[in-house]
Amino acid sequence: MNSHPLFCVDKIRIQYPHSNYWAVDDVSFTLNRGEKLGLVGESGCGKSTLGRAVMKLLPSLTQIEGQITFEGKSVLELTSEALRRFRGEVVGLVFQDPMTRLDPLMTIGEHCLETLQAHQPQLSRREAEKRVLETLEKVKIPPNRWQQYPHEFSGGMRQRVAIALALLLNPKMIIADEPTTALDVTVAAEILQELTRLCEQENMALLLISHDLAMVGEYCDRLAVMNGGKIVEMGSIKDLLDHPHHEYTKSLLAAALHVQVTEEQTVQNTPTLRQSTQSGIPLLKVDNLQQYFTLEGNFIQQIFSKEKKVIKAVDGVSFELKVGEILGLVGESGCGKSTLSRTILQLLQPTGGTVELFGKNLITLPPNELRQKRREMQMIFQDPNACLNPLMTVGESIADPLLIHQLANQQEAKEQVLMMLERVKLTPVDDYYYRYPSDLSGGQQQRVAIARALITKPKLVICDEPVSMLDASVQAQVLDLMLELKIDFNLTYLFITHDLWVAKFFCDRIAVMNSGKIVEIDDTQTLFKHPKHPYTQKLLNAAPLLAI
Repeated sequence: MNSHPLFCVDKIRIQYPHSNYWAVDDVSFTLNRGEKLGLVGESGCGKSTLGRAVMKLLPSLTQIEGQITFEGKSVLELTSEALRRFRGEVVGLVFQDPMTRLDPLMTIGEHCLETLQAHQPQLSRREAEKRVLETLEKVKIPPNRWQQYPHEFSGGMRQRVAIALALLLNPKMIIADEPTTALDVTVAAEILQELTRLCEQENMALLLISHDLAMVGEYCDRLAVMNGGKIVEMGSIKDLLDHPHHEYTKSLLAAALHVQVTEEQTVQNTPTLRQSTQSGIPLLKVDNLQQYFTLEGNFIQQIFSKEKKVIKAVDGVSFELKVGEILGLVGESGCGKSTLSRTILQLLQPTGGTVELFGKNLITLPPNELRQKRREMQMIFQDPNACLNPLMTVGESIADPLLIHQLANQQEAKEQVLMMLERVKLTPVDDYYYRYPSDLSGGQQQRVAIARALITKPKLVICDEPVSMLDASVQAQVLDLMLELKIDFNLTYLFITHDLWVAKFFCDRIAVMNSGKIVEIDDTQTLFKHPKHPYTQKLLNAAPLLAI
């Protein structure tokens, strides 16, 4: 059995139902035991389609030609029962969106126990629980959180659960489809180090599908570059990064290095920090802000528990933001970054502290005044679909805030939307105005989300991981666009990210958050050159860097 590769893809072609082109077109590669292969390319190039084909997760009428074999046996010809065992026991799959794997009505512990009991019914409850807690510990989830539900976890914490589920059954191979997109650099590094350690220890193969060239370069042995459904170049990491032959590979490297800038380039790229002209009053002032959540537990726990467990998601945070400034907020998933942004916007009522916008405390404002102030604050989400209604056209989605705040009638709104589509470079504007979000790529959807956020001419824009789901070339384009729009509209950004190289490229100052607190805040150059706090040093050491 050891005479042939562990995994083999041979001349695979895949065409979706009702499609007239091949999403994957004549792709071949092999993967040996203990080997780590990175599959990179832009969104829509076919890499995720290939990952789903391996697990037979494509729609039933999808046309597939060629062969996929595991240990010499055809995956495409597996029976239902053999396929059930294959998924999990032989190959573990980690999706980009963990909620595709998680049931919102089940606790994290129940998810893990159900997976174990379905495949290993001989385990006792005690043995199963022990295995679950050991696996959760590997991905840094403490035992006291295993009775919580997915909605009580941050996006990054949910992804850790998805990775734990893939590792539970000790598979021979892991297919990880953008597994660390929602994770900060330290957790991403820890999880990928754990995955690669397991590959070596258990002789387990890893197929890592990603748009992050730096990450793939650090953790994989070989690299395959996909474009338009084909593998255009494949070889060792060092050869491809040092001497790329295909023009598309060169363009991917150029886009990644555009963001991963040197110190001299950062000074040129980052807009000059403009001080507030309003008598020294900052645009935004956050003082001793607190956001605490109580863990209720189940009915029995509530009866017998003497003290309620409290999570201090935001714990005494203070900072100021000047007009025209870009302040980056970085830290691990679950550290409180997104909770802080939602508390600033008053989407969550704070436990304590103040949030002032141009000297007015938002927390004490009556509802009608707060509604007016909200026009001056907008948010760009990590997933553009969080603000785009799939049943509304692009034009309707962008015009919606104007109509909600009664800033324009239908005709005026349409005129403003067409101008905004031009500004975010979605042309021809008449075409994009009538499209739906499902007709757009990820990068185009994010441009629509940016247009929607800016249509009310806000003063402050809070960006929560706005480019983390985009591939390197699109990421660079969107960041350049946001810098242009900042100057044109005199915007101030609070920019939340787990990507330190994006923060370095984009931000004037950076605040580092850990366990609900800001542990260090400084201008970008100083923070990267002379980090003072041990946690900041840990973040910088964990950030993957393209060594070109």
